[in-house]
Amino acid sequence: MAATGSEKQGTSEGVKAFYVSTPIYYVNDAPHLGHAYTTVAGDVLTRWHRQRGEKVWYLTGTDEHGQKIMRTAEANNVTPQAWCDKLVEEAWKPLWEHLNIANDDFIRTTEKRHTDRVQEFVQDLFDKGEIYKGGYEGPYCVGCEEYKLPGDLIEAEDGTKLCPVHKKPVEILKEENYFFKLSEYGPKLLEFYEANPDFIQPESARNEVLNFVRQGLQDLSISRSTFDWGIPIPWDDKHVIYVWVDALLNYATAVGYGANQEKFDATFPANVHLVGKDILRFHAVIWPAMLMAQGLPVPGRVAANGWLMVGGEKMSKSNLTGIKPQDLTSHFGVDAYRWYFLRAIAFGSDGSFSWEDFTARYTSELANDYGNLASRVAAMVGKYFDGKLPEATADGDAEAAVRTGLAKALAEADRKIGEELDFQGGILAIFDFVKQVNGYITEQEPWKVAKDESPEGRARLATILYTAAESLRAMAVLLNPVMPETSQKLWDSLGAEAPLGALADQPLLEAADWGRLPAGVTVTKGAVLFPRLEEPKKV
Repeated sequence: MAATGSEKQGTSEGVKAFYVSTPIYYVNDAPHLGHAYTTVAGDVLTRWHRQRGEKVWYLTGTDEHGQKIMRTAEANNVTPQAWCDKLVEEAWKPLWEHLNIANDDFIRTTEKRHTDRVQEFVQDLFDKGEIYKGGYEGPYCVGCEEYKLPGDLIEAEDGTKLCPVHKKPVEILKEENYFFKLSEYGPKLLEFYEANPDFIQPESARNEVLNFVRQGLQDLSISRSTFDWGIPIPWDDKHVIYVWVDALLNYATAVGYGANQEKFDATFPANVHLVGKDILRFHAVIWPAMLMAQGLPVPGRVAANGWLMVGGEKMSKSNLTGIKPQDLTSHFGVDAYRWYFLRAIAFGSDGSFSWEDFTARYTSELANDYGNLASRVAAMVGKYFDGKLPEATADGDAEAAVRTGLAKALAEADRKIGEELDFQGGILAIFDFVKQVNGYITEQEPWKVAKDESPEGRARLATILYTAAESLRAMAVLLNPVMPETSQKLWDSLGAEAPLGALADQPLLEAADWGRLPAGVTVTKGAVLFPRLEEPKKV
């Protein structure tokens, strides 16, 4: 049985990096919300594991070969390479920087570090007898860069066969190609899926793949001969390597396959491949089969997120429903953007976006519940203790309940985000604690306690405000992977940097260790974390 990324994590060879990848995205156009959704999810997941104190590697990049890229470049009267260079440098990389994506590497499939290793990998499979020459004719979707099975197609009113994803007519292609013996790996894959039930998530995606493989796999065409924008087959330069074989191998070439064995052993395979559900089969069927054929370990998990929907259609440029992330960040801010899609949509399910829903959640949960809590606590520490955090000396049952609530929030958020990829559930667990602390302040009424100037009254007021501030300290740590800019502002407001160090260095699993924020720090009321929204601009 092939080893997986999760099994390799604890080997005696040393600590393996927690390795997460996004898909590498086609550069036929600028990125939209759907691309950013997956990339932000990967960023939150890897930031979470980094703050656990783990070694982490986060990879994203761009897929730059294939017929779709070639045709797009031709339509814009430039070479494919010039088109890719322009889009990557002017659209893709700047957006990830704008969204505070902390990726460790950005790979482009036109880079020599990738193309050379892809040729070596394919040559090895050919030498092992895993690849043979043959012919194929069938329906092909250029948008998906995939031959379609007749049963996958949908029919237009005039009888034209359409791709179910792009809703565009497929082309009937006939080519002499090279084929990978994928059909021989069906039983091995089914055995692997059974032994590793968490390999494909969510359950609906797993069931889809199992049914597909049980029907019997066809050998995979791994070359194209009707165009030349791709990596040449090393033993036959009349063919270029099928773009999906080329693309999948980025997960290996980016971490040193064939070039840096030490890095490769310390990183590969991925613990989690984050993918859109429309490319699930490539990652859950073809990719592990290719690795099995080469004797390499397979990934720990392939997690398929759902589609972002607009008007019942998948958000995409081809459907004219693509929305630029900057349209939203300019109105709501980057942190609120990162938070919203993971909070509002269960990862793995389809979800719809609307300005109205975003506005309502921003106002209720971010501005009123979280931002207002931070402002109130800072204002009261300033008013009643001249900005110096007082010492808690009058703990009671109410404070014990807050500490219990924090421990519960940490445990649940860590399990859901760090292990289950349930970002929505993890964020809700943290915001349940936010609501609990708001309720604590409402019940304790520190503004009334402040009228009691006796030593007992002052001690009680000090305890209430210390409990609230220490709770905010924990919230800043727990929400840092999701909203790093806002969390840093809160950290600064609490005066936590000097005694505790950088926010990013705070051990996430120790966030519920009570009393870390020392009495005596200066608490300041900084800028409002989530300002009141203006009227949205039209997009």
